[in-house]
Amino acid sequence: MSGDDAVLGGVLARLLTRSRAHGPAELPGLVEEAVRGLGAEGARILLADVQQRHLVPLPGAGEGGSEGDVDIEGTLGGRAYRLQRTQLSTGSPAVGWYPLVDGVERIGVLRIEGQARDEGAIARYEALASLVALLAVSKSAYSDIIVEVGRRHRMSLQAELLWAFLPPRTIGTRDVTSSAVLEPAYDVGGDAFDHAVARGHLHLSVFDAMGHDLASGGASSVALAACRSTRRAGGGLADIVRAIDRTLARWIPDRLLTAVVADLDTATGELSWVNRGHPAPLLVRDRRIVPDALLRRAELPLGLGFHEDAPQAVHHARLQPGDRVLVHTDGVTEARSASGELFGEQRLADTLVQHMAGGEPAPEALRQLIHALVTHQDHELRDDATILLAEWHPHRPGR
Repeated sequence: MSGDDAVLGGVLARLLTRSRAHGPAELPGLVEEAVRGLGAEGARILLADVQQRHLVPLPGAGEGGSEGDVDIEGTLGGRAYRLQRTQLSTGSPAVGWYPLVDGVERIGVLRIEGQARDEGAIARYEALASLVALLAVSKSAYSDIIVEVGRRHRMSLQAELLWAFLPPRTIGTRDVTSSAVLEPAYDVGGDAFDHAVARGHLHLSVFDAMGHDLASGGASSVALAACRSTRRAGGGLADIVRAIDRTLARWIPDRLLTAVVADLDTATGELSWVNRGHPAPLLVRDRRIVPDALLRRAELPLGLGFHEDAPQAVHHARLQPGDRVLVHTDGVTEARSASGELFGEQRLADTLVQHMAGGEPAPEALRQLIHALVTHQDHELRDDATILLAEWHPHRPGR
């Protein structure tokens, strides 16, 4: 082991050990101490806000010469976040921006000031950033400080309820990636999404409950809980649909809910799904939408109690490597501009393909797409809008 590797190992071990006995407010100070141990002058942890428009400093020690929020658009820090690649300034003292990524989920950036520019030093700072991301995520589970940093406005009660149930926005393995966005972030009513990987399968679900109030948020949260409970007990898609329908009909009988619930076999590319009154999923292949590829007859929405004993229509399609499946709620295509122009499926497809053609990762393409939707409706969405994009990129041994 080289001397530099030994120093790095000691710094990371000390940070990990000390972080166990300190809360989130002390994390910036611990990180600044760590970067100084690696030869830099200072550090600052910046986390993305809920709408992914700004990088917001985590309060505490370690100002690192940085002042205030950093825009995700048009800045080096934002570029590091958007592309998930380290960015270095050309000025003096040297400043590096290192993406904070938990698995494949972007959470922010680590700003390091007065750093060395050689490849070895950059690799050591990237290793530090990986540990910082894990520490920030682990402490966010019990810290209002980290959660509050990401908020620019007060959450409505139904939004608070739904965000507590939602999974990370982006998940993935070497075979699949799934990413989702949801607006209005601070006042979402009945939309929700879920994705999970287990035993060679990717689960996907998108829900849209009728209305835009606390009961709507409750209906979507109940649907998420019923879906997960059934799935984790070994139930299939038909079982999930019955469980949601039965639960809503019994406990929230005045709320209907549309849904797409899907399963992707990550070894074969076999996609199976059910559609209960929801817009049809879209298949993106070679950076274009394949017309009607996943269009099937939609069944009645959930919550009526009609699906308890009825046969469940489960649809199937075989994906090709590199294919993407997009699931959205009707609040996306039916969003209207001030002049009454619909956002529409074609604009949805064109906007998505445009950003994917530029080589942007799926989470960034979705971030740009949801911002285009919000801009189209003059920043005043009148319905929830949720978009989930899953990509099958099977691993090839030896490649």
